[in-house]
Amino acid sequence: MKPSLFGYHAPKTLAEAGAILAQDADATVLAGGQSLLPAMNFRVAAPSALVDIQHVEGLKGISIKDGAIAVRAMTRHREFELDEQVRQANPLVAEVMQHVAHVPIRNRGTVVGSLCHADPSAEMPLLLTLLGGSVIAQGPNGAREIAAEDFFTSFLTTARKSDELVIEARFPLLPAGAGWAFDEVTRRHGDFALVGVGCIVTLDAQGKVQTIQLAACGIADRPVRLTEAEAMLKGSTLTPDLDAAANASLSAVVAPDDMHASASYRRRALKALITRMVTKAASRVRPGAPS
Repeated sequence: MKPSLFGYHAPKTLAEAGAILAQDADATVLAGGQSLLPAMNFRVAAPSALVDIQHVEGLKGISIKDGAIAVRAMTRHREFELDEQVRQANPLVAEVMQHVAHVPIRNRGTVVGSLCHADPSAEMPLLLTLLGGSVIAQGPNGAREIAAEDFFTSFLTTARKSDELVIEARFPLLPAGAGWAFDEVTRRHGDFALVGVGCIVTLDAQGKVQTIQLAACGIADRPVRLTEAEAMLKGSTLTPDLDAAANASLSAVVAPDDMHASASYRRRALKALITRMVTKAASRVRPGAPS
């Protein structure tokens, strides 16, 4: 199929891009285009115009500041994946990135573009949610920071206003000494996740869970923190409580049956992944490291 007719703008400055978005509520930002263009071809998306931001100054690059990895809007997935400073600051990033589509897609697609597309099965929204990160949205009234838990509102829907441009995403650093893990169940490698689970955990000197972060994708209309399981596991030694915590998370699966998987299958996959990811993350905790 082919997309419906649309206009095209290629602004050179952030102010110019913002002015175009402010004038046309149906215009859509084009960054990497790896999710948007297929959606347009299938007429799932029909924007009045594309605002191509690849030439806008100041929207490229990665930096580490204020306890977070700041990723600018035109930073490609592959840059994020291979950045050595990012690998040292948060090795979970590279582990998650290996599951994002395929290398040619990661060479073109952008991290912030994936966040704004907000597919509930995608890895980038899960990572931002798991880490408790945020995005910076720039609009006519200035910039505002939106926490991940507030940014993703529903299927392919975010809290970004039509006259705003998300200029940066902020992924917190991995806590010192923490263990981490991520995996997903897919039909084929590179497909969107039927279910994905990420975990970050720290242990105290007695081997009890000091802090734990658990999140899943593919089970609802947005990525979700598994807060009930987190509460059950905090302060535990994992072994006697992990199965119960995994079972307590099954109610978070609200995605309906579809052509790829039933809700029942997703619940079974979620339980298995929680068990595996918590165990794997705990095995990676660095003994003696400050937490």
